[in-house]
Amino acid sequence: MALDDYLIDHSDVDWASVLSPWHWFLSSQLTVWIMNRFGDLFVRFDDEAIHMFDVGGGTLERVADSRDGFSDLIDREDNANQWLMIPLVNELVASGKLLKPGYCYGYLQSPILGGDYTVENTIVIPIAEHYHVNGSIHEQIKDLPDGSKVTLRVTEIDQPYDAPE
Repeated sequence: MALDDYLIDHSDVDWASVLSPWHWFLSSQLTVWIMNRFGDLFVRFDDEAIHMFDVGGGTLERVADSRDGFSDLIDREDNANQWLMIPLVNELVASGKLLKPGYCYGYLQSPILGGDYTVENTIVIPIAEHYHVNGSIHEQIKDLPDGSKVTLRVTEIDQPYDAPE
């Protein structure tokens, strides 16, 4: 297994803009370190700890005390499979759902709204749109108890995008 097969090069991403829909949730004092193919981030804060920002789930969880600690932990138990979604990425690649630069995997129905982590529920989506859509959903439901019925307001994003070929 090559780790790069499960990561996205995010060096060209304008993180200030992409993370702006999450202003209500994320501290501006984070540094993006690693991005998996579902757009989930591993970020570092001033204390050097590594946290996983799960965009679909709308969670931020401390996973290691440092980059070195993360490097040790990713090889333990099922961490790599869980953090990088390796089995699902393998299924997506085998089914022909491939990523091009600037895109990540997303969901037809968000996991927070009952969507499954399956090939059938996965789409290829521009990174910025993935963050916009999920940030909007999570901001709208953040104060609701689990199991609440919701009606979401859908808005247009500022930039059109080309659908993947």
